[in-house]
Amino acid sequence: QVQLVESGGGMVQAGASLRLSCAASGLTFSNRAMAWFRQAPGKEREFVATIRWSLGSLYYADSVKGRFTISRDNAKNSVYLQMNSLKPEDTAVYYCAVTPGEYLSNYYYANSQNYNYWGQGTQVTVSP
Repeated sequence: QVQLVESGGGMVQAGASLRLSCAASGLTFSNRAMAWFRQAPGKEREFVATIRWSLGSLYYADSVKGRFTISRDNAKNSVYLQMNSLKPEDTAVYYCAVTPGEYLSNYYYANSQNYNYWGQGTQVTVSP
């Protein structure tokens, strides 16, 4: 059984940092990618960042580039999202997700429909 468990969310003030973690079990990660998405109230789920497991290639949404960093720990089957300089507009439920394979173009990683496993989400709230 595949499980993705996120943790690390919380309430912070603008400018602060948070580190989200996603621990995965029940699947192998070769030839897959793991990503973070987020969904704010009343909005569609939005791509944040992805990391291709085999190559370690990184891809970020423009809205978080330079502030957020995605990383992985192969031994722990985990992916992390270091979030710095948080803004109120970063407030959302953050989800980690896994693809069924790797794609040739970063275009596909930004589409939530190309991920087949999802965690339950962790809330991040940033106050002004």
